[in-house]
Amino acid sequence: MLKSTFGKQKLIPIPGSGRGPVDKTLPDEPGLKCPSCSRRLKEKEVKEQHKLCPHCGYHFPLNVWERVEIMTDPDSFREFGAGLRSFNILDFPGYDEKLAQAIDETGLSEAFITGEATIGGYPCVLGILDARFMMGSMGSVVGEKVSRAVERAMEFNLPLIICTASGGARMQEGMLSLLQMAKTAAVLGRFHQAGLLYISIITNPTTGGVSASFASLADIILAEPGALIGFAGPRVIKQTISETLPADFQKAEFMLGHGMLDGIVERGQLKKTLELLLRLHGGVKHG
Repeated sequence: MLKSTFGKQKLIPIPGSGRGPVDKTLPDEPGLKCPSCSRRLKEKEVKEQHKLCPHCGYHFPLNVWERVEIMTDPDSFREFGAGLRSFNILDFPGYDEKLAQAIDETGLSEAFITGEATIGGYPCVLGILDARFMMGSMGSVVGEKVSRAVERAMEFNLPLIICTASGGARMQEGMLSLLQMAKTAAVLGRFHQAGLLYISIITNPTTGGVSASFASLADIILAEPGALIGFAGPRVIKQTISETLPADFQKAEFMLGHGMLDGIVERGQLKKTLELLLRLHGGVKHG
């Protein structure tokens, strides 16, 4: 069996370390309002609860480093593939400026971050989409990074965990972005044939080409409460079929009730749930 590469990569920035991007998800202002229950909240109490509303449990968005912090063991995440960046292969008007803005605002080189980590001592390959970077859209580089993460997990016989938040395919790359759906599905087909474990964690929102490809092709599909999941949005579907949709249409709870998910896990329980799944599926603790 090939030996894993834990400890050989440079540690990546984490929240609070002074080495990562500034968190702009929650504005630093009094009277933060919950979009779900409309309660006025203090930013400090929301952050202390993993960015959950203490009254209704609404899940505020997390950036990639915050997800790393709540999902993995301290200082265990080591990024790979950070040098891959998108470029304007089709000369799409304004794309260069959008990429530069996304890089400047997030401190990321792309919307998808990949690395090796341990969860409860169990090693895995972890990928996370950050919706702050062009709404987590999937272009050719995101598809390539997903594929490389899958291949790395196969190389070292590790389970794969991918956390999604996306508006779908990146229109600035045209057909090249749509090809990533087939590309990621194909490499995951080889991953499943190898008998390895893939866990997908779907967060709000996960739509379009991402929901129709690698986000929905896992052995175990989990979601955060209230996450919007679907190919087209409910407004588009309603306009297309001219029918009134259920109030919770395409929400995680609706998808679970219709057999599209294996479970809904609150953010505070996610790490424990992943640790349990890794142990039950034959995970071997690192060290």
